[in-house]
Amino acid sequence: MKNTKIFTTAFASVYPHYVQKAEKKGRTKSEVDEIICWLTGYDEKGLQEQIDRRNDFITFFDQAPQIHPNVSLIKGLICGYRVEEIKDELMRNIRYLDKLIDELAKGKKMEKIKRKN
Repeated sequence: MKNTKIFTTAFASVYPHYVQKAEKKGRTKSEVDEIICWLTGYDEKGLQEQIDRRNDFITFFDQAPQIHPNVSLIKGLICGYRVEEIKDELMRNIRYLDKLIDELAKGKKMEKIKRKN
């Protein structure tokens, strides 16, 4: 997994694609935000500040209040890679986010996406 261009990409430039992907499948922007906040520990204000500042993914995840402790329960393929086997922490976090947005777009219930038992 050598493509690290995403690391320096502004989160704000990718965020609309997350929202668009979810909305095409009948989900909402607020659900996308809920997932992002669950994963990163940002509240709505903190998430909006990251978007407004156009921070890159490195900064976005470095400044995240707390990656959710249940992220280790996120498993499966994303972009041809098993998320649980990705060694680089930043890339793994980015792929966790991709995986959660995919699950939302596929109609999975929020409780399952957020790994609640």
